[in-house]
Amino acid sequence: MSKLKPLQSVRGMNDILPDRTPYWRYLESSFQSVVSAYGYHEVRLPLVEFTHLFSRTIGEETDIVAKEMYTFEDRNGDSLTLRPEGTAGCVRMGIQHHLFRHQIQRFWYLGPMFRHERPQKGRYRQFFQCGVEAFGSQNAAMDAEIIALSYRFWQTLQLDSFFHLQLNNLGTPAARMKYRQKLIDYFCRYESELDKESQHRLYTNPLRLLDSKNPRLVDLIATAPRLEDDLETDSKRYFDELEQHLSRLKIPYVINPHLVRGLDYYGLTVFEWVTDSLGTQGTVCAGGRYDNLIQQLGGPPTPAVGFAMGLERLVLCLEKIRYCAFSPTLYFILIGQEALQKGLLWAEKVRDEIKGVSIEIDVSNGSVKSQFKHANKSGARWACIIAEEELANNTLSVKDLRQQQGQQMMSIEQLLSFIKDQIDIPKTSDF
Repeated sequence: MSKLKPLQSVRGMNDILPDRTPYWRYLESSFQSVVSAYGYHEVRLPLVEFTHLFSRTIGEETDIVAKEMYTFEDRNGDSLTLRPEGTAGCVRMGIQHHLFRHQIQRFWYLGPMFRHERPQKGRYRQFFQCGVEAFGSQNAAMDAEIIALSYRFWQTLQLDSFFHLQLNNLGTPAARMKYRQKLIDYFCRYESELDKESQHRLYTNPLRLLDSKNPRLVDLIATAPRLEDDLETDSKRYFDELEQHLSRLKIPYVINPHLVRGLDYYGLTVFEWVTDSLGTQGTVCAGGRYDNLIQQLGGPPTPAVGFAMGLERLVLCLEKIRYCAFSPTLYFILIGQEALQKGLLWAEKVRDEIKGVSIEIDVSNGSVKSQFKHANKSGARWACIIAEEELANNTLSVKDLRQQQGQQMMSIEQLLSFIKDQIDIPKTSDF
């Protein structure tokens, strides 16, 4: 009889365990708070789209489409793909539901994406991104707003000292086409020095050569022609306006002439927030302007700008500066069946009276000593004990688990008043 293979997750698709989920919840809630402050509205996009959406938006010759997408054929014979990024689905949604008719739209999204690439630190085959997309404005002020939003997010997380902003101007498609030929002519002279991946990119997407991580190509890239020499006056003026906005907003940045995009639809502004704390995988947020994409996909002419950021890398950065953990407010230690019944009833009463309070009940029927051990391990602030004496007096004993103080005997009404005085309950939004 063959031995059963141990169950395990698919490579690159990882579980997020309870000791790490508090970081994710903190990131997600902080992001939602910041985007709401800027008037962005949440959209929830399908995990699966028709494959041609991504081949048309991302480009047939990109690594994502050529090698990394999870694509399959369904029972109807349609080619479907697990979404590798969020912009294409957001654009498809806007066209399908006629959202781009002479109006500015601000959207945000958050969820899993899928790419079949080599798993490495902070990069997986199922990964999570949050992003924002703004449609309908061709003003550099919208680019500045998007960047300011991301900067405020870093400040909210207290990670602003970790990241620095890089900008570049990709100009118009006409300027990039002219520059593309210059790059091909330049790198062709050194084709034998290029690695296999760069040789392939030379004729499919030569701008990506500037983004190569191969240390042997650093000097070659440094002396390559620069796009700024081919930019039109209007493109330069647009970028000057963006720089003025960022200076007024006191957002520091550097110009990186080698900053490009692997996706063909970007033009004018491109930007990245990068960090030195994650090794070679230093980009935590990438974005830019894509004014022609909506029209290319059959929608009305609609300028657009947006960004996306990977949550896995942000979690790695967040773990370096703070400890996030979920801890209940109260831990009920219940000795005996009658105490268990009373504890269940009173815990519900506390939850009814104090919205946002967290209570963990010990249902182990263990000894007082073992239940106190569980209470301390839970991280709870207070233990509420119900045993023989408390049952006789219709009370419970409250012990502060974080400070050296004695137990206090309280009625359930006194406990409610005590908890209300001691903790700040987060306010919930009205819907």
